[in-house]
Amino acid sequence: MNDFSKKICIVGAGGCGRDVACCLQDCLSVVGMDVCKSACFLVDDKYYELSEVMGMEVIRRSQFNPTMYNVVVAIGDSKQRKKVVQSFPQDTTFTTIIHPSTIISRWVEIGKGSVIAAGSILTCNIKIGMHAQININTTITHDFIAGDYFTTAPSVNISGNCTFGECVYLGTNSSTREKVSICSNAVIGMGSVVVKNIVREGIYVGNPAERLR
Repeated sequence: MNDFSKKICIVGAGGCGRDVACCLQDCLSVVGMDVCKSACFLVDDKYYELSEVMGMEVIRRSQFNPTMYNVVVAIGDSKQRKKVVQSFPQDTTFTTIIHPSTIISRWVEIGKGSVIAAGSILTCNIKIGMHAQININTTITHDFIAGDYFTTAPSVNISGNCTFGECVYLGTNSSTREKVSICSNAVIGMGSVVVKNIVREGIYVGNPAERLR
């Protein structure tokens, strides 16, 4: 799914953006390309301070031309990522970046604009929406569905037959029991264990995970 036909524009030069750049460098090195020549960062004009980050060019939002770039929005917060994606012109082309170390079967569907980081494993009959971010060492097993803007932090484990809505965020080392549904706009705290359906948006923490008041 990696598309290097045009220069890759990574939206956001913060921690998430720099992680995506590292992921992209590993993808490009497989085909003998250099991320510093093949990609750039993009930031809002009001946040523009450095012309270069990690040896990569940084451009202002006002300089963006959708015909010149394939875009990936590298913002960790699911809801904020959705807002940024929707702010781009309709003719913007969003690309998906999949690290070469990932294990993904042919029975997996991943929406455009997504990032699948190093060490992740996705088995079979999995469908993930657009602009997802699957962080390092995430495991997702069979018969899983997630809506757009799905996000995992590092080392998340999701069991089979689970269904997640849009803008679901799972914190580091959290886990989900099989046959569990999570509604849109739910946040699962780091280390939490989801053992039952979540039907109200909010923040859930603990083992078993419970909603914070």
